Amino acid sequence: MPAEKVKGPASYFPSIEKTYGKPVSHWFSVLDKLKDKKHGEMVSALKTDHGLGHGHANALVAYHRAKNGK
Repeated sequence: MPAEKVKGPASYFPSIEKTYGKPVSHWFSVLDKLKDKKHGEMVSALKTDHGLGHGHANALVAYHRAKNGK
């Protein structure tokens, strides 16, 4: 039986790792330091400080916040 296709923000993870050359765990560590910021502020920080595209930054933030109860 084939594995279920990954959906939602996690579906971006392989592309994020390939594009930026770092595992998603690296980006979650970055986001841990921004935990007091709002969603949009976290996305903006990934874009301006780390050069991520909007879709990739948004996917990381959405997943991170969902896993951490925000």
